[in-house]
Amino acid sequence: MTDKHALIQPDRGQKSIPIHLVSKDSFADWAKGLTNAQRAALEGQKFTGGGYEVGIVPDGENWFAVGGVANPASLSSWCLAKLAETLPAGTYALAQGDPGKALLGWQTAQYRFTRYRQDSEQTGPRILLTQDAKGIDAALAEAAAIGKVRDLVNTPAEDMGPADLEAAAEALAKEHRADCHVVRGDVLQRDYPMVHAVGRAASRHHAPRLIELIWGDPKAPRVAIVGKGVSFDSGGLDIKPASAMLLMKKDMGGAAHALALAGLIMGAALNVRLHLLVPTVENAIAGNAFRPGDVLRSRQGLTVEIGNTDAEGRLILADALTRASEEKPDLIIDFATLTGAARVALGPDLPALFARRDETADAVITAGRAHDDEVWRLPLHDAYAEWLKSDIADTNNNHTNGFAGASVAGLFLDKFVGDGIDWIHFDTYAWRPVAKPGRPKGGEALGLRAVWHMLQARYG
Repeated sequence: MTDKHALIQPDRGQKSIPIHLVSKDSFADWAKGLTNAQRAALEGQKFTGGGYEVGIVPDGENWFAVGGVANPASLSSWCLAKLAETLPAGTYALAQGDPGKALLGWQTAQYRFTRYRQDSEQTGPRILLTQDAKGIDAALAEAAAIGKVRDLVNTPAEDMGPADLEAAAEALAKEHRADCHVVRGDVLQRDYPMVHAVGRAASRHHAPRLIELIWGDPKAPRVAIVGKGVSFDSGGLDIKPASAMLLMKKDMGGAAHALALAGLIMGAALNVRLHLLVPTVENAIAGNAFRPGDVLRSRQGLTVEIGNTDAEGRLILADALTRASEEKPDLIIDFATLTGAARVALGPDLPALFARRDETADAVITAGRAHDDEVWRLPLHDAYAEWLKSDIADTNNNHTNGFAGASVAGLFLDKFVGDGIDWIHFDTYAWRPVAKPGRPKGGEALGLRAVWHMLQARYG
C-alpha cells in the first residue's frame, strides 16, 4: 500500500537523510561524538533531547536530523510526529533501529484538511523509509481510517448531511463489494420510527435515513457496528445556545468512526460477517419537529417519553441497535458523540467505554494501551436506570438530576440491545480542541484503533 499518498515507504537503499533519536538522559553522551561546531549548532537551536524537540545538524556539505523521544528503544505512535511536521521536505530514515508503531504518527502528522482552502503551511512531503513492509501496510491502513474520520467530521453540515453520509457508505460498499441498503421516507417512519421522528423537521435535502451495509462470509461470526449520524444538532425545540452549536457539525462523529472501522475490517478481510448501521438525521427546528413531552414508539416496541429533544442521539441509536440485535450478532459495537457528561468526566482525549462483559472491556482497554489509543471504562450502574422512569411511557429519554449523564445514556441504550448480546458502547468526542504532534486540531478518531486491534485479536 504505497501510493502517492504514502509517506512511509520501503527502504530499498534510496538516498535519505538520517534521523538520530535521543532522550534527555542519553543526549549528553550521544553529543560527545559530534564536532564542536555540531554541538554549537544544536545549542543554538536550544536542543536538549526533550520529547518532540527537533534539531538539524550540519555534516560537511550535508546535514542530518535529531529528534528527542522518551525512549529511543521503545517508540510510541507519536514519537516521530513532530519531526514529520517540521522537517524540510525530503526522504528520511532512522540512523538506528526501526520506527515500529511510530510509522503511524509520521503519516498522520502530515494530514491536512484542504477542501475549502489552499494549504499555505504545507512544506512536505516528508517520506520515511523502513524495512518493515508489514508495518507499512498496517500503518497506512490505520492512518487512512483516521484520515477518513477527520475528513468526515471536519466537513461542515451543509456538505455532510444524511445524503452525504449515504454517499460515503455507498462508496465504501463499492470499494469492497459489499451490499448497501438505505431506508427512507414512509418505510423509515414505519420501521425506524424514532429515526424518522428526530429527523423529520429537516429539509428534504437533509431527510433522515437508515443506512445498512452487509459484507463477509455469512457463516463467519456476525459483528454489528452502529454509528450515530446526527449531521447537525441544533438541540431541536430544546434549542442549544449559540456557543454550544459551534461544533455540532461533529455530531456525526460516531458514524465517521463506524464507517472507518468498517473500512479497516473489509480492507483486512477480517473473518467476520459485518453489519454496519448508520442512522442519520439532522436535528432541526420546524413546525413538524418532535417536542418535549411527546411519546415516540420505537422499533423494538418500547414507548419513549421525550424529556429533552437535545437527547436525540440515543433515540436514533436505539432503533439501529434493535435492528442489529435482531440478527443475534456475536458482538455489537456502537460509536456516538453522545453526552457532554463524558467530556466533563474524562476530557477530550479519552473516549468513555461502556460494556456488558468485563472480558470484552478489558480486551479493548489492553489494545488501546498497547497502541496509544487509550479508552476509559465507565459503569453501566443498574441502580441509575430508575432515573429514566416515565409516568406515561415505558421510559424517558432523559433524566433531570444532573448525575452520571454518560452512564444513564448508556443505560437507555442498553434497553434496546438484545438480551445476552456482547455489546460495547463508545461515548467519544471525535474532536481535538488543541493540536498535538500527529494529531491536529479538528475532527479526530478516538477509540477507533483500540477497537480495531481488539477485533484483530478476537477474529484474526
